[in-house]
Amino acid sequence: MKYLLCLSAAFTTTSLTAADWSQWRGPNRDGHTSYPIAALPKEPKTLWSIPIGNGQASPLVVGDKVIYLDEQASQEVAHAVDIKTGKELWHTAVGESEPFENAYGTGPRCTPLVDGDRVYTQTCRGEFRCLALADGKVVWKTSFATDWDAPFFGNKSNAPEAKETASRRHGNNGSPVIDGDRIFVAVGSPTKGTLVAFDKKSGKVLWTAGKENTAYSALMVGTLAGVRQVVHLTGDSLMGVDVASGKILWQTPVKTGAKRHVLTPLLADNSVTISSSSIGLTKFSVSKDSGGLKVEPAWKNDKVKITLATPVLVNGHLYGLGTGGNKTEFICVDFKTGELKWSQPGFSDYAAVIATGDKLLVQDMAGTLTLLKASPEKFEELGRVQVCGNTWSHPAIADGKIYQRDKKQLFALEIGK
Repeated sequence: MKYLLCLSAAFTTTSLTAADWSQWRGPNRDGHTSYPIAALPKEPKTLWSIPIGNGQASPLVVGDKVIYLDEQASQEVAHAVDIKTGKELWHTAVGESEPFENAYGTGPRCTPLVDGDRVYTQTCRGEFRCLALADGKVVWKTSFATDWDAPFFGNKSNAPEAKETASRRHGNNGSPVIDGDRIFVAVGSPTKGTLVAFDKKSGKVLWTAGKENTAYSALMVGTLAGVRQVVHLTGDSLMGVDVASGKILWQTPVKTGAKRHVLTPLLADNSVTISSSSIGLTKFSVSKDSGGLKVEPAWKNDKVKITLATPVLVNGHLYGLGTGGNKTEFICVDFKTGELKWSQPGFSDYAAVIATGDKLLVQDMAGTLTLLKASPEKFEELGRVQVCGNTWSHPAIADGKIYQRDKKQLFALEIGK
């Protein structure tokens, strides 16, 4: 195991606030913001915008900084900019980029993670870095290929192993998660461990779990059936792993033809909800039994398949994009029963969905921001505004402002007061 220690031991400690958006899908990784937005402005005020390189990784907001990743000179690069002006404070190359040839383009895909005075990044090719938030210097690092026997193949590889994994062909995109002093990373090694727990400060390996390839799904941590655990949707299964020991507490097969699980598992009420392009929307219950914990389906709706956009849970209902056949619709599903309450056509393949009280902010891939009422009765649009060009990035919402990127720029807009 290789990790590089930073020569400087002095870091500026950053305290996270209610206004921070420090990780994938927000403060609690559930797509919710505590900032109330009653209406959208007719023309959002642009506070600043800066030119950036390619990428889909979402920006983060922490204290007086905005953190983002882009592609520069065939490298994935992490940047910190001033939250008030967009002026760059530092940048650090974190690994070689991959020249993808698809509609999404090249550049970073995995949203970074900020915890205290550290920034954690993961490249498409499986280079993992812990950086100092103050200046971007490398604190420790690990390589999926070198340290974990999980080389990146690329989409054009003819290697037999490449057919068994999606993440090592198209990108290690599943964002890591922190709980206490541990950071959990989906290295995706079928020989040395699917999931690895590191000491978040030193990079020391604490445990490994599983022998499967990963998919694209982000990791989640929660307490299910009274046990604190990491929930991981891999290329072949859904599993819960004890945060302290690395023991696999429960596991159930979840198969797709291309191992393309994308959705972040949704944890609520001792249950885990998932879906994919070939697996219908499914809610699993996790409970205690004589042997420890068990997992079993609570309900399954094969008519609702969610491919890319993780839904949000608001007042007992799921809201997001559902795919049926060749069409994509915005849907509402009863979380208790799995019943589809309504669907609304007119949406494209991807949209970031953020819950704000009893309303939903929906940004689609064309850069349109829509405000909806979160109601199980019907689809109700409250406002719509164009905020950017084509994007597959999830925005960050903080203190009435939206921080987002498209193919050409990173910007800050005022959307509420």
